[in-house]
Amino acid sequence: MRLPVILLPVGVDDVALDACLAALETATPAGTPIWLADDAQGGPRVQAVIEPWLARTRLQAEYTRRPRSIGESAHLEQMLQACGDADVAVLAPDALPLPGWLQQLSDCLARDASIATATPWSNAGETVAWPRAGELNPLPSDGARLARACASMPLLHPELPSAVTHAVLVRGSARRRAGGLDTQSCGSWYAALVDLSLRMSGLGWRNVLCDNAFVGRHDEGRPADGDMEVLGNRWPAWTARLAGFLMDDPLHGHRQHLQQLWELAALPARQPDLFGDGDGDGDDAAAEVAS
Repeated sequence: MRLPVILLPVGVDDVALDACLAALETATPAGTPIWLADDAQGGPRVQAVIEPWLARTRLQAEYTRRPRSIGESAHLEQMLQACGDADVAVLAPDALPLPGWLQQLSDCLARDASIATATPWSNAGETVAWPRAGELNPLPSDGARLARACASMPLLHPELPSAVTHAVLVRGSARRRAGGLDTQSCGSWYAALVDLSLRMSGLGWRNVLCDNAFVGRHDEGRPADGDMEVLGNRWPAWTARLAGFLMDDPLHGHRQHLQQLWELAALPARQPDLFGDGDGDGDDAAAEVAS
């Protein structure tokens, strides 16, 4: 089964982008399509990261750069529209995916037709943060070990208040039915994703946690000025639901299960090469994601 296209909006942080691309190389099967799109954000140092990576990557990579910026949400909506009805995985430019992440997200959508978005665990994932909910946890010290722990998790696919921006797989048919991103009201991808996922939920789809995938991140997503007011006015129940979710922590038992699997997971036999074998299975392709 062909894996979804990865959409990676290019940011301004060359160090974070370099780490993201290295993690993608080791955690994603060779030949996976990925689109790096630059909304006139990346300077010379970012270009110096992208160009040699394009020359050596085993992924099926494309790179585009706009001559002028049109804004975060508008730029991403252009990317999504270009993908038509295809399912797409949107990845933050500072994300650090662990082995198997994309296959597990894809399997999650295939397992249940009611799922509109699948969000993996993250150290900085707000509602899906691990090991502590709602906190910016340290990046995992042993990515290969955590990937093996995640792979053993029971597949419950608990529903989330909304999707989260460190990484999310979006069902193309649900996105098109809901009308895509609201680029007029939401300036950030953070707010536009929340709004889109809530509209899809209103049409009967679900936004869920992908129990067996993990994507690290250096920091949490941030709304643009005025975005939270837009969300609060349009979705007055969402803020309360999000706050209640973080306080009540319905994922506590699930998070503890992952903690137990992490503690039991055997250490890898050897440190993998940076580019591994490219099969993304978590054996020879495991990546160390600690900065």
